Amino acid sequence: SSLLLMSGVVVTVGLCRRLARRRLRSRPLLFAFLVEMFSTFQICACTNELSLLGNVEPKPHTALTLTYGFTVLHGLTLAGSTCNPCGTLQPVWGGGTSLRMGGLKIAAQFMAAVLARVFMHFIWSLEMAEPHLGALSQGCSSPMQTTEMQAFCIELLFSVVFQLAVLQAESVNPKYRVHLIALLITMLVYAGGNLTGAIFNPALAFSLHADCFYDKFLSYSLVYWLAPCLGKFLILYVF
Repeated sequence: SSLLLMSGVVVTVGLCRRLARRRLRSRPLLFAFLVEMFSTFQICACTNELSLLGNVEPKPHTALTLTYGFTVLHGLTLAGSTCNPCGTLQPVWGGGTSLRMGGLKIAAQFMAAVLARVFMHFIWSLEMAEPHLGALSQGCSSPMQTTEMQAFCIELLFSVVFQLAVLQAESVNPKYRVHLIALLITMLVYAGGNLTGAIFNPALAFSLHADCFYDKFLSYSLVYWLAPCLGKFLILYVF
């Protein structure tokens, strides 16, 4: 049921992106906003569902396999979208994208994060699959299983590694690049998923753990918003 749900989200988002591409080419701002929102919605909705499958046996092989598989799927179906506020900052910093366009895309990403959370909570409330039972009663299921300083350093390090790998992979054939990036993300999730969740995406972190941001806004914004952005700026400064 979970796989069918996530596949349905991917297909629906693909249709929406195609429709926007056909109808809104003459309105670049609205087109960019909607495409970024649809794409980020797909990643946030699927990752919300994947977060419920972490305890499926055999552990952690099932969760890691699904993480790799859907990361490849996202890479193949969401070409041209960043789906990450940190990634949107790069062309803005380099002058390739206007501040207005960058701000519009980041707004779309966070709007999609909220919509994906609302949508998935509605689906979970229907309790159509076994993993959905009791999913809404967890509240702040904190992914931070270490000190705030260590969590900050881990997310910062993971962001630097990920952004550096993305830059280095630009010269790789696209059909191989998506697998390399997916493999790296899976390795990072395996290495730090039990400590911080290994998210390094501010919009995705908010979609997954909005309740925790409400309860401990300062610590969670430092770890899941500031650390990834700082990692991105470190890479931009070095290169």
